[in-house]
Amino acid sequence: MSIFTKALKRSIWVYHVAASPCNNCDIEILDLLTPRFDVERFGILLVGSPRHADALLVTGYINRHVAPRVVEVYRQTPKPCVVFAVGTCACSMGIFAKSYNAAGPLDELIRSVDPEALIVYVPGCPPKPEAIISAVVKAISAL
Repeated sequence: MSIFTKALKRSIWVYHVAASPCNNCDIEILDLLTPRFDVERFGILLVGSPRHADALLVTGYINRHVAPRVVEVYRQTPKPCVVFAVGTCACSMGIFAKSYNAAGPLDELIRSVDPEALIVYVPGCPPKPEAIISAVVKAISAL
C-alpha cells in the first residue's frame, strides 16, 4: 500500500488554484458543487487554505507573474499531495504555449520543486464535470 493510498482513504480536501484562467474551467468546477453533481457526497470538499488540502486543482496557464505563487501554494500543501491540471491550459498551455508571458507548463514547474509529485491531467476546454470526477476517481484507484 503506497503512502498516497494511506493518505487518501479519508475524504479528499481540494484547494483550487486559479492560475490566470479564462474562468470556463472554474465554472465547471463550481458546477461540481451544485446538487446535480454534488461531489461532497463522495467526500471531495473545497477548502480555503492549501495547508488543509490533500490535492490541488489548478486551472489556467502558468505565466511569469503567477509561477512563484503556484510554487508557494504547492510547498504549503501537506505531502503527499495530488495535483490536478484541469483544462487544456493547465495540461499543455493551450493557445498560450508560445506567449511571451508564459513561464512553462504546470508539470515542469511542480516537478522542479518535487520530482516525485503526482500530477493528474484533465484535458478539455473546458472539461466536463463528469471528466473531472472521473479523473479524481481514477487517480485514487490507481494509487
